[in-house]
Amino acid sequence: MTEPRTALRLTLPADYRHTDVLRFYARDREQVSERTTGQRIEKALHWQGHPTLLQLDFSEPGSVLAQLSIAEPDTTALLHYLRNLLGLNQDIDGLRIAHGAHAEIARLLKQTPGLRMPQSASPFEAACWAVIGQMISVEAAISVRRRVIRALGTPLANGMHCHPQPSALLGASPDELRSCGLSASKAATLIRLAEAVENNQLPLDTWAATTPSPTAAIAEGLASIKGIGPWTQSYILLRGYGVLDGSMHGDVVVRKRLGSLLNLPEAPDQAFTQQWLAQFGSWKALVAAHLWAMPIDAQAKDY
Repeated sequence: MTEPRTALRLTLPADYRHTDVLRFYARDREQVSERTTGQRIEKALHWQGHPTLLQLDFSEPGSVLAQLSIAEPDTTALLHYLRNLLGLNQDIDGLRIAHGAHAEIARLLKQTPGLRMPQSASPFEAACWAVIGQMISVEAAISVRRRVIRALGTPLANGMHCHPQPSALLGASPDELRSCGLSASKAATLIRLAEAVENNQLPLDTWAATTPSPTAAIAEGLASIKGIGPWTQSYILLRGYGVLDGSMHGDVVVRKRLGSLLNLPEAPDQAFTQQWLAQFGSWKALVAAHLWAMPIDAQAKDY
């Protein structure tokens, strides 16, 4: 018997950087929740509450073939989801039109043309990743995330695990969360976050299905959760909703790269970085993403 499956092919812009998506989903070398093979990504996720496998195949130039391992009679919501996931709804041209004549922006756009922010599979997954990554290295955050997914995620038949649902986090004891490598404060923040999602104080998925995303409401809701500060809010908006106007001035890597871009003797402080990013208005976080992606001696990382 043939497995139920839904397939959609999306046309991609000429400047689409699919290698950025591949690299983002290849962060975890142990490939617990996502796998990359050649030009294909497999991502274990929950679709409409059901654990399933999403495959993205970039083999054919100019398009991506998306396949979901369950039947979806109405593909409208899936198409909206995929466009958000791939960053296709992000207004990246606006930065070039509004600020392309700015010397440093022109340099960044020349170095990384067509840059979009690949999205996490869900806003809740983006939020958990942001909390886990607070004040630790990318490598350490990947390790903790992997352990959380293995301990609390939903397994698929192919051995992969979907990221835990809020209910799974709420069902875990503090000791179980600590055993995954989470500090006591981060474990408490994740529990508060999961509670807010479960009681609909934070309707993350509803907001994601809304066009345009209600940025102010999302930011206000996130700010009400103890342990989610300005950097974490902006990161969740960026990776969970594709919102490009958050300020990433608190990010250490952004400040270091800005220092390099401006040929400063050392990395600028948060106040300087906030003021410098502010001039780019609705594209502050996109400029930060270009700073993350600046060519440097070290291998590129996805934050």
